[in-house]
Amino acid sequence: MKINEKIRFIRELKGWSQEEMAEKLNMSSGGYANIERGGTDIQYSRLEQISKILDTKLSELTDLEEKNFQVFLAGNDIENQVTIHPSDTQLQHQLEKAQLTIKQQQQEILYLKQEVINLKEIIELIKKK
Repeated sequence: MKINEKIRFIRELKGWSQEEMAEKLNMSSGGYANIERGGTDIQYSRLEQISKILDTKLSELTDLEEKNFQVFLAGNDIENQVTIHPSDTQLQHQLEKAQLTIKQQQQEILYLKQEVINLKEIIELIKKK
């Protein structure tokens, strides 16, 4: 993953718009968008500033020797194989976010199943009256 792609990826994980990021960097939205597109070389000082704002290590943005390992994420009865780059904490955050999302969805399913049971009981009570 290229530096500009990593920057965009982390920004999106944080839920920030390009405009918000540009404001944090005290630069124009167009100038920041150009960084994310890879249309400009990023000065070292700007890269340091970006890494601080994104709360990530500069070495994680610039690491060119990424080593892969496999992680298996079990969700319901489905196993998904996910490749993680240990140097890319944003991908680890994405995995954690996906695991939390799955857990939340499973809890919502249990809640909705209980609601269906409750509604059926209410319908039966109404029918008896």
